[in-house]
This record gives sequence, C-alpha cells and structure tokens, in this order.
Amino acid sequence: MALEADGGYRLFPTVDVHGHDGEACVGEEAVKQRLRAACAHARVVVVECYPGVVQDELLELLRPLGFEQTLHSDDWFVPPAALDALLRRELTDDKVFGMMTTLRLEDLLAQGTLEAARAALNSAPGRTLVYGVGASLASKGDVLILADVTRWEIQLRYRQGMSNWRCAREDMTQREKYKRGYFAEWRWADRVKDGLLPRLDFYLDMTQQGCPGLAAGEAYRDALAQTARRPFRLQPYFDPGVWGGHWMQEHFGLPTSRAPYAWSFDGVPEENSLRLDFGGAVLQTPAINLVFLEPRALLGERVFARFGKEFPIRFDMLDTMGGQNLSLQVHPLTEYIHRQFNMTYTQDESYYILDTQGDDACVYLGLKTGVDPDAMLQSLRQAQNGGPPFDAEAFVNRIPVQKHDHLLIPAGTVHASGKNVMVLEISATPYIFTFKLWDWGRVDLDGKPRPIHLDHGAANIQWDRDTAWVRSQLVNAVTPVDGGPHAIVERTGLHRLEFLDTLRYRTSSECRVAPNDSVHMLNLVQGRRALLTGEGFSPFELRYAETCVVPAAAGAYRIVSPEGEEVCVVSACVRE
Repeated sequence: MALEADGGYRLFPTVDVHGHDGEACVGEEAVKQRLRAACAHARVVVVECYPGVVQDELLELLRPLGFEQTLHSDDWFVPPAALDALLRRELTDDKVFGMMTTLRLEDLLAQGTLEAARAALNSAPGRTLVYGVGASLASKGDVLILADVTRWEIQLRYRQGMSNWRCAREDMTQREKYKRGYFAEWRWADRVKDGLLPRLDFYLDMTQQGCPGLAAGEAYRDALAQTARRPFRLQPYFDPGVWGGHWMQEHFGLPTSRAPYAWSFDGVPEENSLRLDFGGAVLQTPAINLVFLEPRALLGERVFARFGKEFPIRFDMLDTMGGQNLSLQVHPLTEYIHRQFNMTYTQDESYYILDTQGDDACVYLGLKTGVDPDAMLQSLRQAQNGGPPFDAEAFVNRIPVQKHDHLLIPAGTVHASGKNVMVLEISATPYIFTFKLWDWGRVDLDGKPRPIHLDHGAANIQWDRDTAWVRSQLVNAVTPVDGGPHAIVERTGLHRLEFLDTLRYRTSSECRVAPNDSVHMLNLVQGRRALLTGEGFSPFELRYAETCVVPAAAGAYRIVSPEGEEVCVVSACVRE
C-alpha cells in the first residue's frame, strides 16, 4: 500500500491484490465482453443473486450471450403473500426486533418447482440461463456466477423505495425492510453464498448501479486469501441521525448531509465492504465474504472454535459534538438474547472517548445508589405515555468525561452518551439489540417517534450496578502492561463479564504486539499516522481515527511512529 503524505482520513481505502492484473474488469461493456468469452461454450450458465441485486440490470449484461431458454429461480418459491405468512412468527409484530430465522431458502420452495426446473434443464436442447435468488439450488451449471451486493447499498436501496425479495406488502417502512433483511433474507442468502464461494467461476459485483465489476473466481478467492494475512481497512460509511454532531464532517471531509452525521461504521464486517484493487479494476465486495472464505486465517483458530464464521468485534463511532444525547438504553443479557431472538452472544460494549467539547461532556452510566426499580420504571412509563419527562439524572449516574477516558458497558448496564462527546464504540457484533428506555421526547428524522422497548429493557437492567460499582468497575479500569523501553502499554478493559480485551499502546518510537491467536481491530486515537510492520506483510499506514483489522494469520507486528511523534493506538481482541 502506497503511503500518502497528507495525513487525512481515507474515505475509500483499497486492498491491493497481487498477481491477478487483468483478471478483473469494471464497467458494462468490459463485463459483457468478459462474460461472452467465458460462457461461449457453456450449455448451462447459473447466476446466483443476492437479494437486493437489481435483476433487470443483470439481464442486460447477460442477454448478449444468446440463450435459447431462461429460467428465473425467483418463480420457484411460494407466492409473496404465503412467504409473508411463513415469516410472521419469526419477524414478530415488533417494529425493530425479530428472531434470527431457522428457515433455509430450500424451505421456501413451492412444491415440485425445483424438480420441474431440473427436468427443464436436462431436456433443453440449447443453451440455458438460470438466474435469480436460489438459482444454484437447481444446478451449479457449466459456469457458476455469484451476483453480489453490499449490505449498505441494500439499505440505501430500501430508502429509495426498493422492496424486499418476494414481499407482498407495499407499505413497509425502511425500518421494517431492514428488519426483514437482517433477520431473514440475509441469513438465507448467506448460507447459500457461503457454500458457493469456494467453487464459483466468476464473482459479479453489482453494488454500483450502471458500473458492474467482474473477477475470475480463482482470482477473487486469492484476493481474499491475501487480505486475510495482512492488515486492511474496510470501506467506511456514515449515516445521519437525530442526535448527530459535526465532528466527523469536519475531521473526515464528509459531504454536507440533510441532518448531522451520527454514526460511522468503519469496523463492522457484516455491514462494511472491501474494495479489492486488481491492478486498477476495483471491485466492492461484502467483507462478510472474507469471514466465510478465510475464517481461520482471519479470526485465529481459537476464535473460530468459539464463534465459527462470525466476526465478533465491532468498531463504530458516535458523534454528538454540538448534537444531542443518545437515547438512554440497555443491551440484553446473553441468556435473554438467545431465548428471545435466537442469537448466541450479546452486545457487550464500551465507550472510548476520542474527543469532547466544553465542560458539560458526560456519559450516563449505571444507576445511582439506592434507586428504587419500581419508581424508575414507573417514571419511564409515565414519560413514554405523555407524562412528565423522565428525569435521567435522578436515577442514572452522570459521569464527566474527557479525551482518552474508557468506560466499560457490560450487557445489562443502563447507559447513554451525552452531547458534545465523540465516542469510539468498541463492542461485540450483535449491534441492533439496543433497548431504548427514554429518548428525551424526540421524534426521528422521519418525524415519527423512535421505538421504545421498556419491557425488554426492564427484563435486562442489572439494578445492583450502582454508583460505587460503576466507578470501581467501569470507569478507566486501567492497568499497566509491560511494553518494553519505548512504549507505554495499558489494558483499558473490557470488564471481566465481557469476552473482549482492549489494550492501549503509546509510543514515539515503536512497540511490539504479540500474537494471541485472535484477530485484532485497531484505531489510531492520537497522532497523525502510524505504521504497522511485520515479517509477513508490507508496511501498512493507519491515519488518525481510522480503524483497521489485523488478521490472526498476520502474526506478530509492530506499531511504529514514522515521524517520532507520540502515537496512541487502541486495540481490541478476543481475550484468552
């Protein structure tokens, strides 16, 4: 990776792929030509589509291939109204939460349709195209193509009016569309994709409408194998919110938004994407594909044995600088999230304070000593039902914060970031399971009240996490670690109830980071830039506030200050 000198946050990081120049292409005409050559002698071409791929655009790429028969796999499944009915129990009536589906794509097939499709394939005298969601269930074909799209792009298409796959309802809100994708569609499709990645002949990037990208299967797999053995960054994205601030826009050079930016997602492989650069042809691909294809190299054997093909660490940013308080909230306990939502682990988290503004910067954390649970819940319910606003400071600790403070938030702890705080949130990955207790009487950007989940919240609040416990256990629980003569290394968390461990490295020279058979996620929280160096990879540059992933297979590495200024890096891994 070339080292740039301007020191600015990079909005479009790429991963350089070595040894495959010319094996990928970008643009409609280039993709058409490559497909025409690759499929010229194939009797059956199968294109598996991830839900959210614009299939009309896909057909425009495939029509020049000249097929005598076309089978659309979407037609093999139960009618949309029947599919809605099948999903009703798992999606529930809740506006936000459902249960992780136990259904597979095969369970949704209409009776006899798959057998009929296979018979049509076997009897067809000419060339056949099979395309759509579930196309590969009938055949892997002579040429197998995966047409893929990133999760963030799917969400943007929902906002622009795109419906969910085979959905009968036409009045779904963006939140309901996302919920159906998160709890159902993406789970079916990921299972199919996971099985296809080791064998597909071509990877077709359909993320940017009007500008597809295509890579040969072997080149694509090797690109991910290379990525899983050296540091890399994900493609960040940013989203406005009702409580958003101005810090990210000013520091990252973001375009003007209709509302202040509230979130940055720079370290969530389930949501973020990778930009793979094949000698100038750049393809976007969901980073979860890397987890599926290279889990042991990426995660480490120890972490893979515990979590399987799940990336358990998540970094994001919460910007309230000049904005408003986050909602007062609590995350579910592990037993609760498993029983209620079919999830195997929960969202333990922490707030690392990147920056603050003014004297009123604070975090709300834990309950004041002596709080009466019944009185607090009654006050919350009255506020939600139109009564007096909830007096948060009568019940919840208000903790003043400053730059580099680290506050730990094990599941079950009531918390919220206050205004004028820039938070690096370090957490486990199940990131939508936030039970809002009080939202300060606000409406969302769409003018509608934000959903409150008092019953879920009440079932998870740990009432013994009072003032003394919070201050002794959760606020700057820093312990020194031997960092050698040129570095200060401190363990800053997380709490013993949480499976993540975080270390803070300060150096004006360099310090060594030992491998521990776990993937590491890093953020440069102080300094213009730092280099990561190791025996197995070229020097990797990390700039201020950027997040990167260091795979377990990268081995030991060093954090180096190239100009001799003090740099500070926060790192998270799965504790041993």
